[in-house]
Amino acid sequence: MAYDEDLADRIRRALGARGGLTEKKMFGGLAFLHDGKMFCGIIGEDLMVRVGPEAHARALARAHVRPMDFTGRPMRGYVYVGPEATTTVAAVRRWADEALGFVATLAKAEPRRARTRRTPGG
Repeated sequence: MAYDEDLADRIRRALGARGGLTEKKMFGGLAFLHDGKMFCGIIGEDLMVRVGPEAHARALARAHVRPMDFTGRPMRGYVYVGPEATTTVAAVRRWADEALGFVATLAKAEPRRARTRRTPGG
């Protein structure tokens, strides 16, 4: 699945030169991480935002927002924001700032260890 390159550009402009940011292709889209913690991304034309469980209902009450149901089950704490609500850098910045504020409350992400494969007889 391709993702909206124009939205990716708006996200990059909204984030500016903040430290600790990385991008990673995930879920068939693009994810943005801060210190290893995903805070937003793009799935198709939608902005995916990690708002956290406490702000989930409040986020869903906003226009053009729906539950993130990537797996077929809604994920509490994550929402999709439709393209109608992400047409400007300022609009994207508000969502990104909210998501960054949430992930700042989380424990530091531990680096993932590479999986090792066991060989038969070994």
